[in-house]
Amino acid sequence: MPKIYSFLLMLLFFFSANAQNEIIIKGTVYDINTQIPLELATVYFSSAKDSAVIEYVNTDKNGVFKMSIKKYDKPVFLKVNYMGYQPYIEEQNTLLESKDYGKVYLLQNTKELNEVVIKSEAPPVRVKKDTLEFNASSFKVRPDANVEILLKQLPGFEVDSDGKITVNGKEVTQFLVNGKAFFDKDGAVALKNLPADLISKVQVSDLKTKKEELSKQESSSDYSSINLTIDEKKNKGYFGKFLGGYGTDDRYEASLIVNFFDNKQKISLLASANNINSTGFSQDEVFDSMGGGRNARGDTRATGGRGITESNLVGFNYSDVWLKDLEASASYNFSNSVNKNESKSNQANFLPTGTIFTESDSKSRNENTGNKVNFEFEHKINPTTRIVVTPKVDQTHSNSHSESSSFSKDEKEESLNENNSKSYRESTATNFGNSINFNKAFERKARNLSFVFTNNNSNSDSDVQNLSETIFYQGDKPNDERNQNSKTQNTYDSYSADIEYTEPITDSLRVRIGSDFDWSNAINDLKTFDYDATSQSYSTLNDLQTNYTSSRQNSITPKVGITFEKNNFTFNLNSSTSIIDFDNHSLYLNKITDLNQKYVLPYGRAQIRYKLDRSKFLTLRYDYSNSLPSSTQLMSVGNLANPLNTIIGNPNLNPNEKNSVNINYRNFDMRTRSGYNLYMRGDFFNSEVVSTSVYDESGKRTTTYKNVSGTYTTSLGGNWNQTVKSEAHVLRYGLSLSGNYSLDKGFTNTVLYDAKSLGVTPRVYFSYDYGELLTIAPSYNLSYNESRYTNSSLKASSNVVHRINLQTTNYWPKNWIFGNDFGYAYNSNISDDFKKDFYLWNTSLSYGFFDKKMTLKVKVYDVLNQNLSATRTISPTTIRDEENTVLKRYAMFSLAYKLGNFGGKENRSRGSRNRGMDNED
Repeated sequence: MPKIYSFLLMLLFFFSANAQNEIIIKGTVYDINTQIPLELATVYFSSAKDSAVIEYVNTDKNGVFKMSIKKYDKPVFLKVNYMGYQPYIEEQNTLLESKDYGKVYLLQNTKELNEVVIKSEAPPVRVKKDTLEFNASSFKVRPDANVEILLKQLPGFEVDSDGKITVNGKEVTQFLVNGKAFFDKDGAVALKNLPADLISKVQVSDLKTKKEELSKQESSSDYSSINLTIDEKKNKGYFGKFLGGYGTDDRYEASLIVNFFDNKQKISLLASANNINSTGFSQDEVFDSMGGGRNARGDTRATGGRGITESNLVGFNYSDVWLKDLEASASYNFSNSVNKNESKSNQANFLPTGTIFTESDSKSRNENTGNKVNFEFEHKINPTTRIVVTPKVDQTHSNSHSESSSFSKDEKEESLNENNSKSYRESTATNFGNSINFNKAFERKARNLSFVFTNNNSNSDSDVQNLSETIFYQGDKPNDERNQNSKTQNTYDSYSADIEYTEPITDSLRVRIGSDFDWSNAINDLKTFDYDATSQSYSTLNDLQTNYTSSRQNSITPKVGITFEKNNFTFNLNSSTSIIDFDNHSLYLNKITDLNQKYVLPYGRAQIRYKLDRSKFLTLRYDYSNSLPSSTQLMSVGNLANPLNTIIGNPNLNPNEKNSVNINYRNFDMRTRSGYNLYMRGDFFNSEVVSTSVYDESGKRTTTYKNVSGTYTTSLGGNWNQTVKSEAHVLRYGLSLSGNYSLDKGFTNTVLYDAKSLGVTPRVYFSYDYGELLTIAPSYNLSYNESRYTNSSLKASSNVVHRINLQTTNYWPKNWIFGNDFGYAYNSNISDDFKKDFYLWNTSLSYGFFDKKMTLKVKVYDVLNQNLSATRTISPTTIRDEENTVLKRYAMFSLAYKLGNFGGKENRSRGSRNRGMDNED
């Protein structure tokens, strides 16, 4: 740990030293006629050679701008833009000394008699209060590029090989198109399927809930949202893509996506079918649907995924403005997937005086079919009042077959138990959810009333047939043989109402008061029947595995909060207290148990956000929270579904009590196109509910729950990246380091143990682009995990995983694309029963013709036929090595066709940057 802190201190020292090379530029922007200062005017410097943005800032409410900028020994332009005004431009030979520009005057645009309107140059980057806006036409991309390629060109954006996008160090988790979701809730499908030349603006803001958005509150999220605004000239027409492919081992893929845009009306259709673990819509243009490799979310090089999935999907998305003040959107998705997997594992369970070793094998087939419908209606009742209603319905059906076997022994090689089982499960679930957001703004600025109502109603039924035999080799426990049918009915209903009123005390200080009202009820009805050989049916009720439980929770939570906002400083304080009635009921073994408890649980959050300048942000947050144990953890009802583990609740549990601290600092330098962020987080538990297990002589365990105190989880780290451009050459490189340290506690055989775990993950990455011809991107990361134990037969354990990756894409000769993705993974301490390392090489070659509207492609997944899934998982009481079925080598031949037709379509290609004559709205 001291090494990590030393590294972060060195980073802080390095970046603070760079500040000595900076100069200060300041001034004030006025209307030349009225002499009124202009707030939120965009002031920026751009290179006289290529118009690249060097630094930018916005004026405050007094029209004042001030920026720290590194010295620049080349000609530049100072530009000032403000909507409705003619731009101010001044040339400077160099930027080597601090300068006060004094008063800068702007002249309003005037409409001449011939109706000619003077149009101003839209700035490449502009800040609108809490939104960072990029003028898309100012950034050069290939004519056939999608939105993801455009985002890679924007300053402060980082797109990694897994598709995760960060802006100035903050992860983006939501993508909107013209302010609306595009298919799924995060909208990521838009990145791969929307052409870049449709986009007019890219707007980045902090992710907000619907309540925060309507009431114009500050975001409470640590994530960002991107809104893609479509160019009005191109917002009428259609575009889409069709793809079909077939390969070796009967591998196949087919997909289509078609979009119809008619100004405010947008309709999208999609469909896909494949058996290569792919959704078919969010994949790279070079390696597109080679799921299970580089394109899957998360680093699957260590795991390779679990099983092989055959999936089918049909989707529909619609949005429109029905009336002047009524907007509507809807989406529907049908999905069907079949996953087949075979796995084997070795697991060691550590007890205070010994170790239990278990070898397991399993084989499964799981099929899931789902229908999802989502709606959103937004009505502007009047200019100050809005209501948003978002109902959704979700229905799923699943069935699964599985076979498994396990064998356990102790450290003396003595047999403990053996289990063999077969099961078939069929289940159906239906869920209805809805939220109503009402917001009323008053004449006085920041005075606001909001009301949010939500409900969630679901029910599910499952039918399980289980045939198993468990043999106990130690003690006098009889063997456990089962031939059973279990039927379960679950219902869950919840309703909540949130009312909040905001009153401004001053221009800088606001007070919030309100209350939350919550009600929920959950019912679980399980009946298990043994097979009756006489009647040849499942008709004998098994009392030990039959139970009925219900849990009802009512709460009232009054709350109060304040917000203080002055210049670049924002302070938020929220406090609430929940008064809870928690009623639990069970019927088990003909015994009725009622557990009715009342709680008074306080909550609090304090957050400080400080904007040091345009690019430097500091966030500090403290949270105090409590949460109740679940009814399963509380009720003394035996769960005997697993013959090797009986679970029973503990009615004497106390709530979880946690303190959390979060610190984050972000900075991005526009001129050097470099940025970094540092973070630290800690969760400290005064009380935590943990499981406790007691093993008998045969290795069977009985599990319940207890409270412990003094546990914690901490993490810290940082990353730094830079982009260097010179003519056709573009270099992007960066490094990151993350670390975590935690203390876990629990009980094994009534003995208190603790486990201290350390994890460190450094990563370095690099990419080089040569114009539109070549991309090379190597990366390396290492994961080191170490745990040390007390009161356990194991004193310490560790594991190291190395991952190396090299991606290359060649766009020469013309119309050809040749891509290679080569990776190597090494898992140091995995059991000798599993292969420690493997190579994964994917390659594709495509040719575009008919003006690149049609593409013929051949791709090979896992060229070396070495892909595997072997993982080691370390927990406070176990070490588990596991291997699962993965996709192996296949070749695929495919044909894709793109279509599109838009009014006034203009491609943003090599020589066309379209910077000049855009309106600056």
